[in-house]
Formats: sequence, C-alpha cells, structure tokens
Amino acid sequence: MPPDERIKKVSLVTSLLRRPELGALAGLVLVTAFFLLTANPAMFTLAGIMNFMAPAAQLGILAIGASLLMIGGEFDLSIGSMVAFAGLVFGTALVVWHLPLGVAILFTAAFAVGVGVVNAQVTMKTGLSSFIVTLAFLFVLRGLTLVGLKWASGGATQLRGMKEAVAGDPLASVFSGDAFPGLFTWLAERGMIETFANGTPTVPGIPVEILWFIGFALVATWVLLRTRFGNWIFASGGDAKAARKSGVPVSHVKTTLFILTALCATLVAILTVLDAGSTDARRGFQKEFEAIIAAVIGGCLLTGGYGSAIGAFLGSIVFGMVLIGLTYTSIDQDWYLVFLGAMLLIAVIFNNVIRKRVTGER
Repeated sequence: MPPDERIKKVSLVTSLLRRPELGALAGLVLVTAFFLLTANPAMFTLAGIMNFMAPAAQLGILAIGASLLMIGGEFDLSIGSMVAFAGLVFGTALVVWHLPLGVAILFTAAFAVGVGVVNAQVTMKTGLSSFIVTLAFLFVLRGLTLVGLKWASGGATQLRGMKEAVAGDPLASVFSGDAFPGLFTWLAERGMIETFANGTPTVPGIPVEILWFIGFALVATWVLLRTRFGNWIFASGGDAKAARKSGVPVSHVKTTLFILTALCATLVAILTVLDAGSTDARRGFQKEFEAIIAAVIGGCLLTGGYGSAIGAFLGSIVFGMVLIGLTYTSIDQDWYLVFLGAMLLIAVIFNNVIRKRVTGER
C-alpha cells in the first residue's frame, strides 16, 4: 500500500517548485541581472530604486487585490477604469463640493464598495463569467468618468485643484508626499546617503505609496496563510461546489474580494490624484491587464485556487523595474509592451507546469 501523500517526504527542489512565488522571484533575479549589465549604474542608486519602486507600488496595490480575487476564482477587468472613476468621485468631492479630505475619502470608498457589490452580484446571480461582467463595467466606468469629468470641469476631461483643496490637512501626508523626511535629512548630514551640492538629500524620503504597497502585501499574505478567511479564498477558487458543501460562505467570500479590488483601485486613485494634483479620463488606462499579468507572474493560476500575494508583490516590482529601467538604457521604451506579452505567455506556461506538478496531472 503506497504511503499517505500527506506525510510523504518531498525533496527541497520539489518544495521550492510548488511555491507560487518561484516564477516571480526568478523573473526578478533575471531582470535585475539584465539591468545590472546594460543600464546606467544610476538605476541602482537610492534615487533610482525609488524611481522604479513608485510605479511598481501603484501597480502592486492593484495586482495584490487582483491576485486575491484570482485565487478566489474570479477576475476583475474593471479595476483600471475604477481608478479613473474613483479619481473622478474623489476629485469632485474635494474641488466641486469642497468636502474635507477624510470625508472625501470615505465618500469615494463608499462608491467603491457599491461597484464591488454590483460586480459580485451580477456575476453570481446571472451565472455569467466575471471576465464578461467586469469587461462590461470596464467600459461603463470609463464612460461614466468621461461624462462626469465634463460635468465637473465645465467641458474638459481633466479636473485640477486637488493639492490646493487639501493644503494644510494633516491627513494629506498619509496619502501623498514622502515619509520619514527627517530621517533622510539626518542620514544626508552624516554622509550616509547621496546629497545635492547644497547638502540636501537626493531622496527626501520614501514615497508613501511604497509604504502602502509593502504594508498591503504583508497583510494580504498574513490573511491568505494564517486566517480562516484565507483558507476560504483558496477553497472558493479551487472548487466552489465542494467549498459550499464544507460550509464555506463562497458568495460572501467572492463579494468581499470584488469589494477589495475596487477599494484597491480607489486607494491608487487617491494616491495618484493627490500626487499629481489632478485627475483625468485616462487615469488607470490598461492597468487591469498589467495587474492581472503581475498576478500571473506571481504564481496565480487562471483556474483559481492557487497563488500568492508575495508573488504579485514581486511581479509588480519586475514591471516597475522594466518600465523605468529602459529609460536608463539605449533600448526603445516601446519594448515594454513586448515584455508584457512575453512575460504573460511565459508565466502561464510556467504556472501550467507547476499546476501539473502540484495536482499530479499529466
């Protein structure tokens, strides 16, 4: 009688191959090695690292939310348009209605919860694929953003004045600017980091979106690996019918995950709107595809039930590194699009091989 596979010992190599983060980690190592050989050394200075980590953080917040939803067995293609729509709602609350920053954030989050609930309920009540439902909302939200911006701005597709609207609000520093400026000034005074000729540090602090990114990745990983809700996410994506029979509230889990992706888009909208001081109709354009690709690179299977928040974290850093890293080389930046397609194909093939190893399929 063969031994129970639950107590069967496996090799270290097999254990590593079963980790969903492996592909993203390998990709990060390869991309880092490539730019170490081809890019200007300034890319890997403190300032250069902050340059590519900032866009990686914005994408990563979306990608981690998308990865949790994909593990739960669903997709959200409206997440990029939700960034633009949330930017419209947030900007209107600040500039047109002159609401305090905290109230504007809560107001925008309420809209996000509503969009997440609608996406979830339409998907589950109709039995349609979430791919189709959220694809429809991709266009709906983008169109509402265009119409709303023209109304709020008097005919333009851009709304300005956000920085002025939050000037002096202590909550603004939580969502914009750089964190720990005093620490970086202290380090510069002691020659521990690079400075300009006048002695000020070349990097004034850590962009707050990076801290949000790291914090969200840690919390998402803890939820997935250490909580009952995390087990429910894996169960819902692996086999929804079996999960329901085991007492897992699948509908509740998936609704929560749809709401989470909408809130992730809202957080990115708030961070980018306050950083730029404006919002426009193209905000978040195609970010839904980049977020899903980063999640797939991070080990998420398109079939659900398998993946990693840390993998999406690493996959997003790969994207940020390539996007900004190409500017440090003589390579045409349009190769970034080629990279997107190639990485998606490679990641899907790699994850398919891993899935067969995990499930024992042939």
